[in-house]
Amino acid sequence: MFDRASAIDEAFKARLRSGDLPAISTQFTPEMVGLNSLDLVDLLETQIMSRHLDIMARRSKGKTFYSLGSSGHEGLATIAKASRLTDMAFLHYRDGSFLLQRKKMVTGATPLYDMILSFAAAKEDPISGGRHKVLGGVDVNIPPQTSTIASHLPKAVGAAHSIAQARKLGLKNTVMPDDAVILCSFGDASLNHSTAQGALNAAAWASYQNSPMPIVFICEDNDIGISTKTPKGWVEANYANRAGLEYIACDGTNNLTAYQGASEAINIARHRRKPVFLHMKTVRLMGHAGADIETVYTDIKTLEANEAKDPLLQNAATLVALGILTADDILKIYNDIEAKISRIATQVFTRAKLTSAEDVMAPIIPKKFSHLTSPNLPSQALRDKTFKRDARMLAKPMPMARHIGTALADIMLQYENTFMCGEDVARKGGVYGVTRGLLDKFGPARMVDTLLDEQSVLGLAIGAAHNGFVPIPEIQFLAYFHNAADQIRGEAATLSFFSNSQYTNPMVVRIAGLGYQKGFGGHFHNDNALAALRDIPGVILACPSSGDEARRILRECVRLAHEERRVVIFLEPIAMYQTADLHEDGDELCLSKYIPPVDDKIVRLGEVGVLGKGKDICILSYGNGHFLSCQAAKILEDENGIQSTIIDIRWLQPLPEQGILEAVKGFKHILVVDECRKTASLSEQILTLFTEKNIKAKTARICAEDSFIPLGAAANTVLVSREQIIEAAKNLVGVV
Repeated sequence: MFDRASAIDEAFKARLRSGDLPAISTQFTPEMVGLNSLDLVDLLETQIMSRHLDIMARRSKGKTFYSLGSSGHEGLATIAKASRLTDMAFLHYRDGSFLLQRKKMVTGATPLYDMILSFAAAKEDPISGGRHKVLGGVDVNIPPQTSTIASHLPKAVGAAHSIAQARKLGLKNTVMPDDAVILCSFGDASLNHSTAQGALNAAAWASYQNSPMPIVFICEDNDIGISTKTPKGWVEANYANRAGLEYIACDGTNNLTAYQGASEAINIARHRRKPVFLHMKTVRLMGHAGADIETVYTDIKTLEANEAKDPLLQNAATLVALGILTADDILKIYNDIEAKISRIATQVFTRAKLTSAEDVMAPIIPKKFSHLTSPNLPSQALRDKTFKRDARMLAKPMPMARHIGTALADIMLQYENTFMCGEDVARKGGVYGVTRGLLDKFGPARMVDTLLDEQSVLGLAIGAAHNGFVPIPEIQFLAYFHNAADQIRGEAATLSFFSNSQYTNPMVVRIAGLGYQKGFGGHFHNDNALAALRDIPGVILACPSSGDEARRILRECVRLAHEERRVVIFLEPIAMYQTADLHEDGDELCLSKYIPPVDDKIVRLGEVGVLGKGKDICILSYGNGHFLSCQAAKILEDENGIQSTIIDIRWLQPLPEQGILEAVKGFKHILVVDECRKTASLSEQILTLFTEKNIKAKTARICAEDSFIPLGAAANTVLVSREQIIEAAKNLVGVV
């Protein structure tokens, strides 16, 4: 009763032997839908391969892993057959048949061997290198997915947008041709996830405004999500008449109708550049995964009725009814493929696995490609033309916001594959005017105002990065990042790891954040929680403390994304955007002249900043904390004779450990000023570093309280203050 894999396997063979095959409608012939007899045989062969891989995985416990199967969803092979190799596909985890069918398009491919390597987590797995069972491959234009609970939909929309965007900008070094289509598949249960809703809405929103969006959303509707049934008619009721979205329904258990639906959907997306919702009915066989016992929540009669809808039975019956193959022919193909997979599995199960942390972690940071270098700086004539209206502004000292905006203009001049996207970044220039004027300089294809959805903003960037861009998305406030953190954590940051560095997501995410903002505060606009940014493997987090630092660090961030294919987050202290004075009104010590790229010195990853030469105490900080520490240092020297050296950490992830250790060498007193929350803080890691490296110094730290930031003056009660820094420094040094 519980071994449904064997039951389904035996039922298929028994019904072929007895001739008890389903009745087949003669409404369609192969020629009517654009197929021939050989195509139908080819599709069934692929589907049988997929089925036997599932059965092999269920029978090889301990030798294969992550047994989410594709049984019942074999109709996805028709979409692979109807599409081109150059059509990038973001796949549902039940789409083994799609991958197998597409592998057949590649000369010399060994699809069964490759997939069993992945099932077995073998080191030679050509896509993940033994890190996960994933469906993907550079040769087949399928970025790998580990678990697709709709998290891949936003980047699929971004990739689709980037095709027309690249064409408009005349970019030559893109991954996909101008007429490519994006394919994105998911289950009916995943459709209820907010990420799916946001991505579908974003695609329809763009299409409604006649923005090209060549994407086919493939909803594989098997009526159930793990154990929860999808309400009858729910999918169709929601998407059959959605503005901006074409809707096509087909039966995924029948190759003729499935191929007809797939072809129609792809043609609409390719030629009309419209998003299509392809509603493909499927069945789920063998449960959700290997550990799932369906009889716990479904009676055996219902299971058997579902198994009678087996696509392999339907498609075998079609071939027999059309006189293309006999039942014996199909049975021979079925048994031969089973034997072949068994032989391959016997070889693969002995292949080496990853055995060290070093090997496992190797692709967290993408491998460097020697041919990737930053483009030359633009000519002076082009730069003069671009900044013609900014001459007076460039002649004067400017605050951080102007440094960032001007640096972004220089970056976009130098890197033609960069663009900015986000809520209000173009026409308005952002909430604080940081990007004001860039739309006039670079146009709407490179300054993209998005809809109000952070998942879509980051998805747009991630997808465009798949097509050769280096995007610079903006998240308006740090608190808003948490609405879409999984786009970085689960998608962008994991891609290099699960593709063994074959795929990367180069991007620089600008986020305005941290505390101390006056007049427009409160929790959502003052947020000092960094833990969600700092625990994502491979992600770089940078935070400037001044306009000079912002400009120089930002240039390095873009270089890291372009040359080293890194995911970088550039955290901008809102309170410092327009700050002019450091110690007293009118001193303008926080303003500085803008230095053009040709004359500037970039701050490299891992370099810390050193200010002052005092020997009494070393103060480590960043962002607003660095600003407050500079204020405190002057008072400490003027009133107490305590001379300080202030270290600007700059790089908050990965922590520049070597730079910090060099900077604090010889100091007897070290104070860490951490403007963010005490728990899971940067200061915890720094003090742990000092302990592990046996630093012989008296240390202390001050942090913000573990609190949300309230509105108005009450915020000062939970944030680090200049006075706290002064008091902590005096106590550390021993001055009363």
